Amino acid sequence: MGEALQAALTERYDALTGSLRERILTFVLSAFDGLPAYRDADADGFLERVLPVVLGVQQQMGQVTDAYLTAMIADMLGTTTATAPVTSAVSEQLRGVPPTEVYRRPFVQVWTALSRGHDPADAIGQGRTRLLSITETDLQLARTHSARGAMERGGARYFRRRLTSGKNCALCTIASTQRYRVENLMPIHPGCHCKPEPLPGNRDPGHVIDEQLLKDAHDAITRDLGESDRGGRAPDYRQVIITREHGEYGPLLAARRNNFTGPDDIRPA
Repeated sequence: MGEALQAALTERYDALTGSLRERILTFVLSAFDGLPAYRDADADGFLERVLPVVLGVQQQMGQVTDAYLTAMIADMLGTTTATAPVTSAVSEQLRGVPPTEVYRRPFVQVWTALSRGHDPADAIGQGRTRLLSITETDLQLARTHSARGAMERGGARYFRRRLTSGKNCALCTIASTQRYRVENLMPIHPGCHCKPEPLPGNRDPGHVIDEQLLKDAHDAITRDLGESDRGGRAPDYRQVIITREHGEYGPLLAARRNNFTGPDDIRPA
């Protein structure tokens, strides 16, 4: 079938995953906004109500991604591979942390903000933002973990990160011009909506797979930073955009100038 089938598969996958994302975000934020208070008992009730739904949607994201990539690779390589079952313990496998701990963090954010003198509305807003980030990140982790398994099982060797049809950040735009090896999990960042997409064939296409987009990104950076190179190779993007290893997320797409707090930065009270 070739490009026509692959385009149809991608369109259907984007519609399904977009719907999943929209529905779960609406659900968790509505549940958080509707709480009468944000004390321990309210957090317990929130977790009891929300976690089963969140974990179910993460599992659906994994299953849909596996089915999509299995079909894409079969069409690209002319092979047949069965889809893999996605376990129900998705969230803890993704982060290595119990989901009850992860989804209590928005409440800890609220309590911390209140202890620092923030007014209740601002504190609750901070907790809400934390919840949004956690939920989106877990959906993306469910996607990337499932994608790696599907591509390895299907025999693909290389993949790219495909940008969404909406606005995309500079990190994702530049990273999308590179090829990745299937055995490496796709780096993400909070709020990332990119999807892994297998590259046809098993021959290494080279590190840069979209020269024009890389040049366009370079030109945009030139306008902002005042640096110029008609060859589109300065600054060296491997020195600008890097992958850090996050303790829970795994590979994290970041700018080199970003600093992360580590154990040595924690001072005793």
